[in-house]
Amino acid sequence: MFALCIALTCFGTDASGQNRMASRDTLPFQLTPSNNLLLQAVINAKDTVTLMFHTAASGITLIADASDKMPSVSWNRSEEVTSWGGTSQAKVSTGNDLQIASLRWDSLTIWQNENSGPGSDGKFGPDLFEGKAVEINYDQRYLVIHQDLPEIAKNFEKIAMTRDGDMFFVEGTCRINDNVYPNLFLIHSGYGGTILFDDAFAANHNMSAQIPVYDEQKLKDSYGNEIIVKKGLLPEFVVGQTTFTELPAGFFEGAIGRQKVSVLGGNLLKRFNWIFDQSRAFVYLSPNKQANLAFTNN
Repeated sequence: MFALCIALTCFGTDASGQNRMASRDTLPFQLTPSNNLLLQAVINAKDTVTLMFHTAASGITLIADASDKMPSVSWNRSEEVTSWGGTSQAKVSTGNDLQIASLRWDSLTIWQNENSGPGSDGKFGPDLFEGKAVEINYDQRYLVIHQDLPEIAKNFEKIAMTRDGDMFFVEGTCRINDNVYPNLFLIHSGYGGTILFDDAFAANHNMSAQIPVYDEQKLKDSYGNEIIVKKGLLPEFVVGQTTFTELPAGFFEGAIGRQKVSVLGGNLLKRFNWIFDQSRAFVYLSPNKQANLAFTNN
């Protein structure tokens, strides 16, 4: 299970009480070699940080190495958290402010953990933009936060999302020889790879035999728990009306049932431009200039 860090958030207001968010706000990001989205931010008007935008998380987390050097962040207590590798203890800081580009929030809770995307000091989730449409433009390297669904959405493919708390899923279909296997996949920009299968899906369809394993990799979750991923080559994968071929797919070795959800990672996400509607009921996809690039073995 992925770490879900719950925090109360609110958008900053000016002296007249008006919300600072205009009809749209543009937030530039860096797309890293690990397929993560990094943005510059300021905490408590003092500490400049680099945060990863993580579509499968909520709230704000900071890694210990970075947060220990931030005098503006005071840790109030410690709590047990659950992540995909197990349970851990995390420090908690309340009553913080955050600014990203022109947007500001106050009264935020920050959680401390061990790991984030390479080059980042921590991460934040899309709940900061609750009630707003969120556009991820991988071509131009920016997030756009819209008050309402933007006009360009009519040129994108509309796909229903399934929501479970702060996690968002779309249906994808694996094709292996003459077999077709539909499944729900978590939209997970924090994972830099391509596809991860949940344990039940991998076991029920005997994926270890159908897609011969070519590699193994050790992954660590946000709190340092380690797990082994086996990787194979998936012949075809379909999301919406777009078909990808010869792409890496992984599954966890170990206790069956630990990995509850299947995942679409950054190596696939970056091949679309995305718009999440303000209700989070639908996502709009448009294949971009990276859609036809050959997959690396992530």
